[in-house]
Amino acid sequence: MIHQYKNNGYNIVLDVNSGAIHVVDELLYEMIGSFEELSKEALWEKMSSLFSTLTKEEYDEAYDEVCSLRDEGALFTEDTYEDPLWDFTKRPTVVKALCLHVAHDCNLSCRYCFAGEGEYHGERGLMSYEVGKQALDFLVENSGSRRNLEVDFFGGEPLLNFEVVKKLVAYGRSLEEEHNKHFRFTLTTNGVLLNDEVMEFANKEMDNVVLSIDGRPEIHNHMRPFRGGQDSYDLILPKFKKLAESRGQQKYYVRGTFTRYNKDFSKDVLHLADQGFKQISVEPVVAPYDESYALLPEDVPELCDEYDALAAEMVRRAGTDKDFNFFHFMIDLEGGPCVYKRLSGCGSGTEYLAVTPNGDLYPCHQFAGEEEFKMGDVFTGVSNEALRDSFKSCNVYAKPECKKCFAKFYCSGGCAANAYHFHKDIHAPYEVGCELQRKRIECAIMIKAALSDKEEE
Repeated sequence: MIHQYKNNGYNIVLDVNSGAIHVVDELLYEMIGSFEELSKEALWEKMSSLFSTLTKEEYDEAYDEVCSLRDEGALFTEDTYEDPLWDFTKRPTVVKALCLHVAHDCNLSCRYCFAGEGEYHGERGLMSYEVGKQALDFLVENSGSRRNLEVDFFGGEPLLNFEVVKKLVAYGRSLEEEHNKHFRFTLTTNGVLLNDEVMEFANKEMDNVVLSIDGRPEIHNHMRPFRGGQDSYDLILPKFKKLAESRGQQKYYVRGTFTRYNKDFSKDVLHLADQGFKQISVEPVVAPYDESYALLPEDVPELCDEYDALAAEMVRRAGTDKDFNFFHFMIDLEGGPCVYKRLSGCGSGTEYLAVTPNGDLYPCHQFAGEEEFKMGDVFTGVSNEALRDSFKSCNVYAKPECKKCFAKFYCSGGCAANAYHFHKDIHAPYEVGCELQRKRIECAIMIKAALSDKEEE
């Protein structure tokens, strides 16, 4: 399978199964598109009609180049991963990450919040130290030989329960040497309660901090007000700037959400960059189509144009004091997880679980509170093994739409929660999300090509 596209002046050919990427001229681009379906003579006739000045010698040289790439395993390679992947998914289940919902409560009233202002289909509440402690014990006991374990302090707003967060970090550290483990802690916060004490603690203990801000003041204040309707932008922005600088502009993200109210979201990304943030993630809202802020299928072309514009601007800023990283354009073309891990996804419901304040286990934070997805609890472990096995078998080859998609090695089949909430089936991809993911991957590859050109200049 090959995928061909043009972006910001580049002709790009992706050999999907090998991962090989080729930036080519117009002749090679057109030849590769018809190479498998036409004989050499028929291909010559087609190319000579497209390129009036093309000589037979030039054509033969280009034809030989395509043949060499094919013979080297860099073009038209076969998919040999499906059968081994099913063996991979049968491996013993090892839990490596927990999302600890330390607060089912929040001090903001974000319009798009899937957690319902932190309530998650239930009552407001804070996780006790005892429940959190048992959750860390559960993680250690179910992590097998894996050393590095991930724990995200999440909400609602986790800083509403900061004292418990501190105690749980201390408890986690006390387990590390005895069990040969290392906890990588993450904090996700809206910034309202961020202060010097929290920053000092985060800089000492948190491997990453996610800071929620949507971009331009008018956009952020419209979507992320206080419960009384008051604006929150001016309160959190200076705190976020201070934290980002205190971490050396590393190991954090400002993380926003764009909606139908700001389909020109590239302006929000650039606003955050112009405020001095270097690590930025602004992601599309996922909401039922009847919500006023929801992104609709007819919005996709406009959103794709925004990604193209953002990618071009990132190339222009590269190497200057205004450059920045955009999370969705950061893909690893050379290493990263093994191919079978990339095809089987984020591990929700198997390697990654969410824990509610009372200790219930769910496949991920987006399923929390939906009783049909309760998997067990941290005291007795996973009891709904059928649900776990369903998630374990959820990979790109279990989804007909994904098997034929060029993005399958990069997106891992998309988000199971989004699939379920749109189609009541974790194996049915969310179409708008798929279209935007494909565009982001195309932009990310173009950026790599452009930056490589810059290095050679």
